[in-house]
Amino acid sequence: MQKGDVEARVDGVRRFNRFWTRQIGVVREGLLHSPYSLAEVRVMFEVANRDDPTATGLSRELGLDPGYISRIVNRLEGRGLIEKVRPQNDARRRILSLTEAGEEVFSELDGRSREEVAEMLGGLPEWEQGRLLDSMGAIERILGDNEGFKFSGPFFLRTHEPGDMGWVVQRHGELYLREYGWDETFEALVARIVADFIDGYDPAKERCWIAEMDGERVGCVFCVKGDDAYGKTAKLRLLLVDPKARGLGLGERLVEECTRFARGHGHEKLALWTNDVLVSARRIYEAKGFRLVEEEKHHSFGKNLVGQNWELKL
Repeated sequence: MQKGDVEARVDGVRRFNRFWTRQIGVVREGLLHSPYSLAEVRVMFEVANRDDPTATGLSRELGLDPGYISRIVNRLEGRGLIEKVRPQNDARRRILSLTEAGEEVFSELDGRSREEVAEMLGGLPEWEQGRLLDSMGAIERILGDNEGFKFSGPFFLRTHEPGDMGWVVQRHGELYLREYGWDETFEALVARIVADFIDGYDPAKERCWIAEMDGERVGCVFCVKGDDAYGKTAKLRLLLVDPKARGLGLGERLVEECTRFARGHGHEKLALWTNDVLVSARRIYEAKGFRLVEEEKHHSFGKNLVGQNWELKL
C-alpha cells in the first residue's frame, strides 16, 4: 500500500470519528445535557450493569489508566452517586455500586440516551436504519476481531507515570539475575536507559508502555529515538514480560504497539539490540518481521554473551 493510500484511510477514519462524536454529543461539556462527562457516565453504566465491579476491573475493561479511573470513582463517590463496599470474604477488595441517588441519576441518563437514539433512528426510513445497523455491526466485528483493538484481555497497556521507571529497573535486575545470572552492571545499564528516556523524553517520537494485570505491573517496552542524524530510525528497548504474564501474548502485543507507534510517527526503521540467550524474545522479533543484521561476542554483566542487532523496515 502506498503512503498516500495509508494517509487517506487514516484521514477517513478520523473524519468518521469526528462526525460520530459530534452526532452523539460526546464533545459537549456535559453528556446528554447533564453535568457529567462521557467517562463518568460510562463508569456509572459499567457499575450498573456488571456483577461485583471494581476499579481495577473497570480500568482493564475500558482500557483506561488506573489512576484516571480512581479519580473518576472518587469524584462520583464524593457526589454521593457511587459507594465502595468491602466483601466479607476479601477485605482487600472494594466492590463498586450505585447509591440510591446514583441509580436515579443513571436511570435518567439512560432514558435520555435511549430517547436520543430513538429520535435519530426515527428520522430514517426502515431500509436506512437496517443499513446503519449492519454497518455498525461490521465495524464492531472487524475491530473486535483485531487483537490490537482489544482491551478485554487479561492485561492492558498504558503510558508511563511516576514510579514506573523504578519498577522497570528493579524488575529487570531481579529477573535477569534469577533467569540468566547477570550481575548488577545490567541493572545499572537499565537505569541509564530509563534516565536518558525521562531526561530527553520526546512524546512526538518516543513512548513507553507499561502492562498491568490484576492491578500489578507485568511488562514494559520502550520506543526511543535512534542515533541517526535524520531521525528516521527508532529503537525498541527494554522489552520485559513478568513470568506471571507469560504465555498470554503480552510480549507480542508490546512489540506490536512499539512497531505501530514507530511506523505512525515518521520512523522508517525499527532497530534493537539483544543477546542470543534471550530465546523467547528473539522468537517474537523474528515472527514480527525483524531481521538479524549483526552478531558480536562480548563479555558483559558477568557473562560471555553473543550480542545481536535486529532491524525491521517500517
